[in-house]
Amino acid sequence: MTVSNTLLSVEGLVVRSNETALAGPVSFTLKQGETLGIVGESGSGKTLTAMAVAGLLPQSLHADGQADLDGAPLALGISDRGRDFRTSQIGVVFQNPTTALNPRLSVGAQLFEALSPAMRRDKAKAANICLHLLEEVGISEPVKKLTAWPHELSGGLAQRVVIAMALARQPKLLIADEPTTALDVTVQVQILDLIARLQKRYGFGVLLITHDMGVIRDRADSVAVMDGGAIVESGATLDLFASPKSRAARSLLKASELTFATASGALHDAASEPPLVEVKALQKTFRNGPRALGGVDISVKAGTTLGIVGESGSGKTTLARIIAGLERADDGHILIDGNVRPPRTRSDQVQYVFQDPYSSLDPRISIVDTVAEPLVAKGLRKADAVRIAQGLLEEVGIHPALWHRLPGRLSGGQRQRVGFARAIAPSPKLLIADEPVAALDSTSRERVLALMEDMQRRHGTAQLLISHDLSVIARLCREVVVMRGGEIVERGETRRIFEAPAHPYTRQLLAAIPGRKPLVAPNS
Repeated sequence: MTVSNTLLSVEGLVVRSNETALAGPVSFTLKQGETLGIVGESGSGKTLTAMAVAGLLPQSLHADGQADLDGAPLALGISDRGRDFRTSQIGVVFQNPTTALNPRLSVGAQLFEALSPAMRRDKAKAANICLHLLEEVGISEPVKKLTAWPHELSGGLAQRVVIAMALARQPKLLIADEPTTALDVTVQVQILDLIARLQKRYGFGVLLITHDMGVIRDRADSVAVMDGGAIVESGATLDLFASPKSRAARSLLKASELTFATASGALHDAASEPPLVEVKALQKTFRNGPRALGGVDISVKAGTTLGIVGESGSGKTTLARIIAGLERADDGHILIDGNVRPPRTRSDQVQYVFQDPYSSLDPRISIVDTVAEPLVAKGLRKADAVRIAQGLLEEVGIHPALWHRLPGRLSGGQRQRVGFARAIAPSPKLLIADEPVAALDSTSRERVLALMEDMQRRHGTAQLLISHDLSVIARLCREVVVMRGGEIVERGETRRIFEAPAHPYTRQLLAAIPGRKPLVAPNS
């Protein structure tokens, strides 16, 4: 049910660092019980705007402007004077649940801290409230989970705990900053459904921060598009999707379109050629853990990209790490160019690009030396290795002015491109990319995907692409393998599987892709 009363009103919000404006002036309103999506690329100012409303800006920043929450003035930025009011009225769900939780405190202890001082006075009553909160967010065995530690939780469970903490004081406003970016597609749906269900039950408003237009399409009543620190377009979600006015909105919508790899996108058809990489009957069971792989067979031909999809725990990353020589299989064989590779043997023939561009590069080494490092390890003179590294950095679109910088001074998209330059340096036959764009906004994502296509054309490298993002698989892979519980449940030509999936699990994955349902108002 749509409620006409205004819950949040923001006028002329500007976030500054000293005298430099980083975002704003921004003005918007949110009605009670509704969801306002704030969408934009990294650096557009959407998170700064949300954190100013939440009172969570770092000490180095300050905010100007006016805001009211349910008719009461709301101090923007940081304000000890408004802290008690804010924490009782606003709940925040952050992007990465594993970093939002304190690793040194149990789930129960963190829920207890999230309660108001009045709620904490009666310990027995507080314990019951914590238990009820876990039940509210759909966590099974809540008594057991109260004593669990954050590292024992999956990403989806951890995000449910974060939502429980955000709702502990029964806020009127929930700010969700990229709440599902780090989660599998089916878990994303579960978390977004949970927020919608709780919103309907308790009537709070939601400020949803995201770069995913599919999520906005499915979940937001209204939307504000930010670019360069300002709102460049706003209105009802249905209207914006039907007729976007701004360049930023059109760009975001285009990036969200589902496109399929074609025969012309591959280096060559290779239908009659033998596989470059063959995996036969691969098995893996971790000590005191579940079976990770149960006799998996795949093959990848030169100049092609094979996609592997599945939820966390499906075995896709374990398979990739075994092929790369980072894990040892219990049984089975890996052949490269027809030759059996010894177990857990690393080779320049196979290179790995990791998911997290923020932790996969050595923070102490300049990016040009990072790319040159595997060449020096092969015996090249340092000067020759650096010269080749510079050429590779230029190829992946890194400006020469950045070559001698440390990774910490680069954006996530730039770091991931450096990761690809380093991986291609030893001239591998197979490049494994494990969730290479999961941490990137849509513009950086598009650049990295275009880079992968270009590098395959230039170098003829076979690629193994691991992803839970099915739109990425559709874009790059002519063939796809669907994994569940360590087994392959479906494989075949990508377009065929997307349009006529045979296995129920594949249908479940495809149904969970944001933005594929008929466009209707979220609260209708």
